[in-house]
Amino acid sequence: MGKSGSKLTAGEMKELQECTYFDKKELQQWHRDFMKDCPSGALRKEEFTTIYKQFFPHGDPTKFADFVFNVFDTNKDGYITFKEFICALSITSRGTLDEKLDWAFNLYDLDNDGYITKSEMLNIVEAIYAMVEKSSSLSGEGTMLELPPDEDTPEKRVNKIFAQMDKNKDGLISKQEFRDGAKKDKWICSALSLDL
Repeated sequence: MGKSGSKLTAGEMKELQECTYFDKKELQQWHRDFMKDCPSGALRKEEFTTIYKQFFPHGDPTKFADFVFNVFDTNKDGYITFKEFICALSITSRGTLDEKLDWAFNLYDLDNDGYITKSEMLNIVEAIYAMVEKSSSLSGEGTMLELPPDEDTPEKRVNKIFAQMDKNKDGLISKQEFRDGAKKDKWICSALSLDL
């Protein structure tokens, strides 16, 4: 998968069909597009961030793109391969609600210890606010950041989420608490039904 213009082998295709929700034709098209954009067969963090900057030209998506990159880069080698890319895309675009919630949990669980701390969540929420805040204020239309007073800062949003999700009040959100809490939040369920 690493050579410019290379095609997926029969073995690679079979493996990707088994671990994604894409069919052979879709995988071939995604692979062609990926190789066109990443002839080396690997997407570097800088390139990934550049893509995010195209979607959020008025905000600063750098920090958020780093966090998302780290979830895509499952083997932590500093690159996103086609397999890592397509597996993540499969989950975020076509996965079950539980698969999407698990993917989102991994985004927030920065140290991969199986729990989300307030500090970890604050890092992500601050990155999201930085990514959309300037874009929203410049657009002049109804925006994502027209937030209620109890969510108008990252700290308030994190406190509200922890109040809803941290059922045993231990200062940590487990994967199960995250799943249960997210399923009760219509906004989260709605956001996860869309492509991330």
